[in-house]
Amino acid sequence: MKDDTKAILDDILARWHAWAKGYSAVPMCGADPMFRNARSRGGWDSADDVLDAAINSKIMKAVDFEVGEMKDPHRSAIYMTARNLHTGNSVWNSPRLPTDPMERAGIVVDARVMLIKRLMFCGVM
Repeated sequence: MKDDTKAILDDILARWHAWAKGYSAVPMCGADPMFRNARSRGGWDSADDVLDAAINSKIMKAVDFEVGEMKDPHRSAIYMTARNLHTGNSVWNSPRLPTDPMERAGIVVDARVMLIKRLMFCGVM
């Protein structure tokens, strides 16, 4: 895997984890269903900021879909990698992955390669 590709995937996974953490399956208390998807443009946002936020949202949704389509243990490896990248620490692990470090590392590499191919196919990378 090229260093540039690795760095790009690391950045995408770290941002995706932060984005996914902000997702709430339950609507906010007291939110009117009619306006739940409404977006207001803040007075401090420029048109570029609004456009960048929309593009980032589309990218994160694509990454979320592609990771969700992966099968375990590769999906678990991506979740674990994204969490470690987001926190900046390599302390998180998954009970769905093998305990042997060499075997686990092989699955992580395979999962990253699979995700890179998927993201390249859908135009994210």
